[in-house]
Amino acid sequence: METQLNTSHRKIIHIDMDAFYASVEQRDNPDYRGKPIVVGGLPEGRGGVVATASYEARKFGVRSAMPSKQALQLCPQAIFVRPRFAAYKEVSQHIREIFSRYTDLIEPLSLDEAYLDVTTDKLNIGSAIEIAQQIKQAIKNELNLTASAGVSINKFVAKIASDMNKPDGLKFIGPSGVESFMEVLPVEKFFGVGKVTAQKMKKMGLHTGADLKKLSEEEMHRHFGKAGRFYFKIVRGVDSREVQPHRETKSMGAEDTFAYDLTTLDEMNAELDKIAVTVANRLEKYELKGRTITLKVKYSDFKQITRNQSFPAPVGDLEIISATAKQLMAVSFAEGQRVRLLGISLSNFNEVTIKQKPDKDTGQLLLF
Repeated sequence: METQLNTSHRKIIHIDMDAFYASVEQRDNPDYRGKPIVVGGLPEGRGGVVATASYEARKFGVRSAMPSKQALQLCPQAIFVRPRFAAYKEVSQHIREIFSRYTDLIEPLSLDEAYLDVTTDKLNIGSAIEIAQQIKQAIKNELNLTASAGVSINKFVAKIASDMNKPDGLKFIGPSGVESFMEVLPVEKFFGVGKVTAQKMKKMGLHTGADLKKLSEEEMHRHFGKAGRFYFKIVRGVDSREVQPHRETKSMGAEDTFAYDLTTLDEMNAELDKIAVTVANRLEKYELKGRTITLKVKYSDFKQITRNQSFPAPVGDLEIISATAKQLMAVSFAEGQRVRLLGISLSNFNEVTIKQKPDKDTGQLLLF
């Protein structure tokens, strides 16, 4: 039996800023305009990772999360710029203020994107398309930046739609067009379908949403686990997830990527002390304590490990956090290893359900 679309549809907008960090840099520095800009770690020495790239750099194949050295090889004329997170946070705050003129149902996903539920909007405009257009224009007028918007009846389709006409695009997919849209969507575009899952699907002859619709819900679950049930519904245009302005905090922490590889345990312990201070301050701010402390280590070859220790009662003291992280580091350390990133997080919070408002500085939850 086919799952039917709900007759009472939400009006969901997904706003995604265009090449956000790079666009802010080009806006603030006229010399960068029209040129390939890469924001992230510099490619010299060990190098870093691309946070984002301008559209001029993307034409050469430069992408987020790519090693900066590879980006330089693809685009030798690229200008590498260190991130200015304080500037990006300030812009993000302004963008969030623009959103709040229309609705209080705002779910930030990061500094540069968010879902908005405008089923009932503050200004009684009524049209989600008109609201999206007004938001895009306000961002352009007030911040001299561009954003792309997707408008549909649920979060999944709105997010995909916002990526279809970038940059400075607006795509509407109405109730009657959702299922046909999903049927022609390549499987790799589905939320949660990574490279491995996409390859598995294609080996099974599943290349589009229409192919996925041929499988029953039980078959989807058997092949793809819990996610299979989600795919079964979403390919039929069913996504009941609400826009959540107050999301449950699963974990909280901090991490740091270093300019040079750390090679000694003393160096790592010194950095863990600093990170522990940040974590303890964040926990205190939100009045949280957790029963599990997790250490995250990323090595120079990008291999990553996590180690954790749980306690019978929730903890949040700086001394315990720091000492535990260093103990976990000592157990994990081996001579000759080169560490590029360290992180500490706490999870398994109090039994009471914890809901947190987005951080006033970043507009998002301080999730690890």
